[in-house]
Amino acid sequence: MLVLASNGHREVSIGGGTKLSLLARYGLAGVLTDARLRDFAQLQFYPFAAYCSAEAVRWGGDVITPYQANVPIVVAGVGVHPGQYVFVDDSGAVVIPEPDIDAVLDGAVTVGKEEAAFRAQVEQERTTGGAGTEGQQER
Repeated sequence: MLVLASNGHREVSIGGGTKLSLLARYGLAGVLTDARLRDFAQLQFYPFAAYCSAEAVRWGGDVITPYQANVPIVVAGVGVHPGQYVFVDDSGAVVIPEPDIDAVLDGAVTVGKEEAAFRAQVEQERTTGGAGTEGQQER
């Protein structure tokens, strides 16, 4: 995952389809930034995820350009250090401190299993006419 800070320029594009095609070439899982990205129509066909504050139509290289790599940054108020685990999905993004990765991932697996069991229970109750929420029968 490539994580890019806007450094206070959240309304500016930090990249578009051409520059970000390098992510696909080098096998990165995606890009996360609190700035804007361009070329959404092109980005949707790349094999990586792109997370940003919004889409831009204008090039932003005259306002913000890459300066340093592999240094701590701040994205949307969250400190990110090189090598940290970054998880992103449709709900948002979370940066997991390195010492906590195993515990967080184990917890996520446990929650996933609990949710799957609950969905199976709800489906079973729905198909058998068993008790629904608060002991009420499904109608």
